[in-house]
Amino acid sequence: MAGLAASFGSGAMTNDIAGVGKSEVALIIGSDTSEAHPVIAARLKKASKHGLKIIVIDPKQIKMADYAKIYAAQRPGTDVAVLNGIMHVIIKNGWEDKEFIAERCEGFEALKAEVEKYTPEHVEKISGIPAKTLEAIAEMFGKAKSAAIYYAMGITQHTTGVDNVKSCANLQMICGNMGKVGGGVNPLRGQSNVQGACDVGGLPVVYTAYQKVTLPEIKEKFEKFWGCQLSAENGLTLTVAIDKAGKGEVKSFYIMGENPMLSDPDLHHVEEALKKLDFLVVEDIFLTETAKMAHVVLPASTWPEKLGTFTNTERRVQLLHKAVEPPGEAKDDWQIHQLLANKMGHNWKYNTAEDIFDELTKCTPSYAGLDYKRLEGKGLHWPCPTKEHPGTPVLHIGKFTKGKGTLFPIPFKDPAELPDKDYPVYLTTGRILQHFHTGTMTRKSEGLNNLAGPHVMISVEDAVELGVSNSGTVKVTTRRGSVTTKAFVTKRIPKGTAFMPFHFIEAPANKLTINALDPEAKIPEYKVCACKLEKA
Repeated sequence: MAGLAASFGSGAMTNDIAGVGKSEVALIIGSDTSEAHPVIAARLKKASKHGLKIIVIDPKQIKMADYAKIYAAQRPGTDVAVLNGIMHVIIKNGWEDKEFIAERCEGFEALKAEVEKYTPEHVEKISGIPAKTLEAIAEMFGKAKSAAIYYAMGITQHTTGVDNVKSCANLQMICGNMGKVGGGVNPLRGQSNVQGACDVGGLPVVYTAYQKVTLPEIKEKFEKFWGCQLSAENGLTLTVAIDKAGKGEVKSFYIMGENPMLSDPDLHHVEEALKKLDFLVVEDIFLTETAKMAHVVLPASTWPEKLGTFTNTERRVQLLHKAVEPPGEAKDDWQIHQLLANKMGHNWKYNTAEDIFDELTKCTPSYAGLDYKRLEGKGLHWPCPTKEHPGTPVLHIGKFTKGKGTLFPIPFKDPAELPDKDYPVYLTTGRILQHFHTGTMTRKSEGLNNLAGPHVMISVEDAVELGVSNSGTVKVTTRRGSVTTKAFVTKRIPKGTAFMPFHFIEAPANKLTINALDPEAKIPEYKVCACKLEKA
């Protein structure tokens, strides 16, 4: 969510994990926390036994709902309407933090005018959440002395992903929960160092610390720092680059630690695009589905085989020490890149990963006070601007980085594709505890494969209509294709909604998902499309 970097650290948690136990209320929305983020889920479960009141809003009755004071099932893709409805009730009853809004926010009147339209009865028609339940959620959240929001890709992976994130921020600002221990907007990052990758410029529109490539002063700064000419144009996100490869506009890909042949939407479209490339290079630790299509595969090292830093979901920068040597010809990523750069005529002279980190701190304000010696042990939270700074577990205490926080009036928009008579069921996708992402590592474990395999989660009512029992075979079809897999029949999902994990090449959920993107962040709408179910 790079577009929100100025206010909320490009998807970083504004608060720390230690603050989980210091909240009065925690709202979990768009996060199957115990499946995808079990460590934080364990903290939330423990806190719930010591007074934390949990609210869960999710199309599935996830396991965290068992620990919740209130659980509400909404139709996929209706998050903005639900959050607007909660704010409507809070403002109507005067539960908003008037002092915080007056001193630290701008745009409240415009937001108030927008959410006035979202009465609980109106939101019930859109989302399926009963009006009384929405009112109870608003009262519990709005009256809390400190309340936190936890979300994951159930919020971001929509054509309205940016709108969803802004709505979460709106709610936390009007309730005065920003810059407060036990509060905050807390997105749970999907992979172990995705936060660090974003922090150090692994996005096509920013340099390190979310410094925009389009700003002349930033371009000049980095040109002077590196002694080279740089482009002032934004780069391409992965999904856009694949579209352009399919049209013949991009001729070559270098794919590193990513497996788009299983993780990207509309896999037929991805495969056709990759086949059109003149040259495909994949750098990875295993021969993934994508690596099998490559002209060249470069063997990389795994995490216990390297020295470096990981930045986790709470912005904690941690030092990683090498435990074993990489096998065969495998090398660290930075070594591979330096060898390639020098073959292409450059003169890079890094000797260790620490050399690169030291350079990073010189051009990255939020990392400026960090070094390997300071990171020994538990690490430090960025921003850490000086060598004397203790790090920042909680962002926005006293003031926002940009001055006043902006409240955005966000109208509800439908997902790109809704169920109809031909495809009458909502399909949503996600992760399960036993496997990770595209299974590059976890699918190598027979034990994990025995614990969990490919399936489609469907309701008891839909199973009865289909004449399918648990573990029976179901054909799931969308406008992109069909997948046949086992049925997981459960009361934890409502009639008319189906869920598929995307880890399995035998039943690739992303063969079915739609290649529709958020217009700003360009993130795909993995979380909702229309499907039909048939007994197979």
